[in-house]
Amino acid sequence: MLSTFHGLEVVKRGMMTQQAALYVTGHNVANANTPGYTRQRVNFVTTEPFPAPALNRPQIPGQMGTGVTAGSIERVREYFLDIQYREENNKLGYWEARADAVSKMEDIMNEPSDNGLAKTMDQFWQALQDLSTNPENEGARSVVRQRGLAVVETFHYLANSLSQIQTDIGTQVGVTVTQINSLAKQISEINQQIASVEPNGYLPNDLYDERDRLVDELSKLVNVQVEKVPSGGNALATAEGAYNIYFMNGNTKIYLVQGGNFQSISFPNGQDVDGDGIKEMPPATGVTELQVGSTSQVGSTSVSFTSNNQVTFPMGKLRGLIEAYGYVNGQDSNGQPIVTGIYPDMLNNLDKLAYTFGTLFNEVHKQGYGLKDNSHGVAFFDGIGQVTDAAKTIRLSDDINDLANIAASTEQKQSGNGNNAINLANVGGMLLSADTISLIGTTNTIQISSLHLPLTSGTIQTNYQGWIGKIGVDGEQANRMKNNSDVLLQSVDERRQSVSSVSLDEEMMNMIKFQHAYNAAARQITVVDEMLDKIINGMGIVGR
Repeated sequence: MLSTFHGLEVVKRGMMTQQAALYVTGHNVANANTPGYTRQRVNFVTTEPFPAPALNRPQIPGQMGTGVTAGSIERVREYFLDIQYREENNKLGYWEARADAVSKMEDIMNEPSDNGLAKTMDQFWQALQDLSTNPENEGARSVVRQRGLAVVETFHYLANSLSQIQTDIGTQVGVTVTQINSLAKQISEINQQIASVEPNGYLPNDLYDERDRLVDELSKLVNVQVEKVPSGGNALATAEGAYNIYFMNGNTKIYLVQGGNFQSISFPNGQDVDGDGIKEMPPATGVTELQVGSTSQVGSTSVSFTSNNQVTFPMGKLRGLIEAYGYVNGQDSNGQPIVTGIYPDMLNNLDKLAYTFGTLFNEVHKQGYGLKDNSHGVAFFDGIGQVTDAAKTIRLSDDINDLANIAASTEQKQSGNGNNAINLANVGGMLLSADTISLIGTTNTIQISSLHLPLTSGTIQTNYQGWIGKIGVDGEQANRMKNNSDVLLQSVDERRQSVSSVSLDEEMMNMIKFQHAYNAAARQITVVDEMLDKIINGMGIVGR
């Protein structure tokens, strides 16, 4: 039969369970503004009824309930929304890196404007046109020289500024690699803590929250995925276990974290900037591959950045930065690595432009005559012996310090002839794909193929306009994709917050609900106490 004190045990369990629910509600309220916190709830479970199934059942109508208990305290979180959030966060990190890199380049190139290279070259062509009308004028010759010097200085400014930004992006790549390694280490440490708690039958919800927050942060840097590994022991069915963090390289999983162990990312030919043995800074010659796991770690893996001339490294901020900084994508005909990327491509284009401009201009200039008898065949520009770094090394020839050496005439000893100045003014519009170029005022022609120019189509002006147009298109695309990714991320985050975040209104309602349940259980104790008082003090005294 039932115990006389059965009712007290039932309501005691009710009070303790409602009290636990109130404590959890208080924890939620206290962490309403904590980043990454997921609201928690108590799972109420009815305790085992009395009596237990047996052949000799007691003489009672049926099984009686024995109360309630807190089965577990779990997070209210939807894993599918976490996956969506990390996918969009990854895209946002990639497009933010690209948009920022292109924006800085647009600021440097400063086109169209009155201070860009296009305007500076237009002023140079105009100065030559003015010289053609008055080739003997000292002032007009001085303006040509100064405009030519302005073109040279603009080439220097653009090349040096782009190189500096490229170096800064390389530093940012190193910082990002360090951040990835730090996050991987922290996740592995939390895995160790979780592995020591779960086998005892507990749910370390706050550790889960911190680990998910770190994974969210890591997902912006590189496209990582999560697989869960059970902890074993007496872990609850709802225990999340350890996180193995990996990214895909083709069809191969590259693990950054496996349980309590982690592997660092480094550049085999890079630079160790903080003395920890990890080469975080990418090589100046461009990224070829990344190494996951140091040489002292078992199972270190080399991950190629490209495959079959396509970038295969997973998306994220790190990939966006490397694409801006520069990466090796194949070899040229001489077996030299081809470094491509947002900044290497523009620097290479500037070098080609400076070399083509200087070489072709010199060739036309050498066809003319200055004011002196020995001024024929004089070069206007110098420092362009090779295409590489031509934008940084191009300069005015020392011979042009003497303004009389500016070859404005197509005929010797005819200082009033300005035909070659017209030819020089037309250099920017000369068709580079032509076999030969005819000059005004002379039967001489220029064999384009003999100059071995790196630009072989269009004109100097159209090539530059095309590159500037491409920057604009790339910047517009990067900003559009960044904005789209941001909108999608915010949408997923709102849905995730609607499930997981703390609502103070809801918690206040829960607090009132649990409080009333607690009070009701306390009232039930009073009732049982009065019943027991009647039994103990009021029975057995008849006839006294």
